[in-house]
Amino acid sequence: MPTNEERAARLDAMRAESMLGGGQERIDQQHERGKLTARERLELLLDAGSFVEFDAFVTNRNPDAETAFLGDGVVTGHGKIDGRLVFVFSQDFTVFGGSLSEAYAEKICKVMDLAMKVGAPIIGLNDSGGARIQEGVVSLGGYADIFLRNTLASGVVPQVSLVMGPCAGGAVYSPAITDFTIMVEGTSYMFVTGPNVVKAVTHEDVDAETLGGATTHTTRSGVAHIAARDEAEALGFARRILGHLPQNNLGDAPRGPTSDPIDRQDVALDRIVPDDPSKPYDMHDVIELVVDDGAFLEIQPGWAPNILTGFARLGGRSVGIVAQQPAVLAGSLDIDASTKAARFVRTCDCFNVPLITLVDVPGFMPGVGQEHGGIIRHGAKLLYAYCEATVPKLTVITRKAYGGAYDVMSSKHVRGDINLAWPTAEIAVMGAEGAVNILHRDTIAAAADPTAERARLVADYEERFANPYAAAARGYVDDVIRPSETRPRLIGGLEMLADKRDTNPPKKHGNIPL
Repeated sequence: MPTNEERAARLDAMRAESMLGGGQERIDQQHERGKLTARERLELLLDAGSFVEFDAFVTNRNPDAETAFLGDGVVTGHGKIDGRLVFVFSQDFTVFGGSLSEAYAEKICKVMDLAMKVGAPIIGLNDSGGARIQEGVVSLGGYADIFLRNTLASGVVPQVSLVMGPCAGGAVYSPAITDFTIMVEGTSYMFVTGPNVVKAVTHEDVDAETLGGATTHTTRSGVAHIAARDEAEALGFARRILGHLPQNNLGDAPRGPTSDPIDRQDVALDRIVPDDPSKPYDMHDVIELVVDDGAFLEIQPGWAPNILTGFARLGGRSVGIVAQQPAVLAGSLDIDASTKAARFVRTCDCFNVPLITLVDVPGFMPGVGQEHGGIIRHGAKLLYAYCEATVPKLTVITRKAYGGAYDVMSSKHVRGDINLAWPTAEIAVMGAEGAVNILHRDTIAAAADPTAERARLVADYEERFANPYAAAARGYVDDVIRPSETRPRLIGGLEMLADKRDTNPPKKHGNIPL
């Protein structure tokens, strides 16, 4: 019979063994690839000393001396970020290449179930070669068990995925269901089928980075939200994102103290919109002059840059911002921009984060490619998202708000709560030139000087319609304000709407045009 001291020594030895994952040699190989280990990543992600591990002694179902590793390739448990509870799993590439087994999946499902029970965020650190081939269909079943929980947790607790290495095959669908996906440049990739399969089937010769690297997914596909320069930056982004979200869908958006005066009015805003309506400006400048301390955490900055999405704070309160970018495609709404903004609006609505919408939109992007690509369907996603959202919605029209895009961008007609306009706002069915060419084509053609007559008619149209006062006269705009008044007006609006209660008709779920 072993003594208590011997039992304690065995426990210590097993703990030490579990900390090594696949062994020191494989840890060294992980470092040589420029990657951290599963446990090193958790140390950077979580508050110091807060991690509590589950299932450190779990092994695969048929262990033997050659193939059994304590933990079975994934580190799971809970910890804290800025003092707030989170649940985590971190895949360990040093054990069977991080491949997923039955026991491995059960460990992940356990922490996801607990996260749902207590209402806390889930963070997944992905670094895996895929399903463990030796276990056959049970590993595939394990993926499905995880996908189900991702889906059930969606809109209930925040879910953040970090892709820190390979994520291929069916494994990609777990990050795809979560709220935010962060990748690391140069060392992470995601794809359903790898370069070898692509070449065999389609005869396309492509490497892993081009097929599914961080740059590809944050600039072309829109699959990922942020590309980080290294793992430490990626983990920092996860912490910052969660700092703007409540613990779950029953909580309110986080609020904290700010040293930025609530009544601050920056007169630089009064000069930011050019006198020439065709001249662009950078909407980042507007955002940074309005929000607390100029801090804007942009989400998906590299994809569909004609629209900006991200988090900031106003008066210490977390807000989501959707804004046209006049410096890119004149801020028009195309397929990708509509999808990007719709997803962000729905994410904010899930977690009770108020929405600030800054509008300078000439309309939906014209063109055969856009129409054939389904701009109607994709544009309807954004319209649906704004119509459905019940969080406080505050809108500021800075310049153009033309056509159906005016309706879509959180107008009063789709339950916008506070709708403001700058004096530079132009709210109309279309721009003056286009409108005049349609309305007065015969008059212009019959004029002695068609050019002068067109100019006169354009000036008349601009005087009558290319301003915010016609909309304000009907109550579609609540007030016309100086741009420098934007910050205090938005903060005051948020305070007024803090206890907003709005609901949608009872239903199982809506049928968003996917």
